[in-house]
Amino acid sequence: MMELKSYLKDRKKIIDEALEAFFPKPEGLAGDVVAAMRYSLFAGGKRLRPILCLAGAAAVGGEERGVLPVACALELIHTYSLIHDDLPVMDDDDLRRGKPTNHKVYGEAMALLAGDGLLTEAFRMMTLFEVPPHQDPGMIPKVIGLIAQAAGHEGMVGGQVVDIQSEGKEVDLETVQFIHARKTGALIRVSVTSGAILGGGHAEQVAAVRTYGREIGLAFQIADDILDIEGDTAVLGKAVGGDARKQKITYPSVLGLQRSKQIQAEVIGRAVSALDRFDHGADPLRSIAKYIIERKK
Repeated sequence: MMELKSYLKDRKKIIDEALEAFFPKPEGLAGDVVAAMRYSLFAGGKRLRPILCLAGAAAVGGEERGVLPVACALELIHTYSLIHDDLPVMDDDDLRRGKPTNHKVYGEAMALLAGDGLLTEAFRMMTLFEVPPHQDPGMIPKVIGLIAQAAGHEGMVGGQVVDIQSEGKEVDLETVQFIHARKTGALIRVSVTSGAILGGGHAEQVAAVRTYGREIGLAFQIADDILDIEGDTAVLGKAVGGDARKQKITYPSVLGLQRSKQIQAEVIGRAVSALDRFDHGADPLRSIAKYIIERKK
């Protein structure tokens, strides 16, 4: 675990430096919205999605730094979704990563536009990726298409819609699985898959990494569900118990806390098994899978 902590700290530093290099400064007449975008983007966070992109590239023998534009773009998409989730029309949260949410600082209209700006900037940032001479130039439009699918109505947006529509209702496990696979899982899955594609992985490698990403995406959301019950507000940086208050559909609300923990362990086992074909280059992915089930925030 200490080795993983060092790895995560090192990769987070690389990503934060790249974000500073790629991201615009709050200048000119539109400077206020850029300031609002930067407020949430640089408010902290684990940078898990871009780290997974780097680790996906490394697992197939690719160059991590080469995929940084796409890795950083994934963090922009994630951050936009958090700003919109926190708005009064959605989850109406006051804290995010231990700080006032974007709309509490900049107002609802500016927060909405900051989210829009981050999502749009993410796709501009992806165009900065330089395809290595020996690789297929068609890989970048393929990856952009996969990320758009994961972020849109077939992925994160669609999962959020069903999540909202299911609040306060009795739903079956299939609906919970639909929400989790899309609302959180889709972006996590595409993060590691994108890294494998851009890192030059062949079809079998990419398929294995995609399976890994699918499983840890589910495990991550189950972990969030559990932390909302057992977590510490001071550690999480946001209030706990919100799922129950808002009558949200979660694994614990449908299956109970103990069964949810069992399923999470099973999912992590499948994720690690999906990496059996890889050598030590995939060790960061193996460690991240175990970290997901042990994390406290």
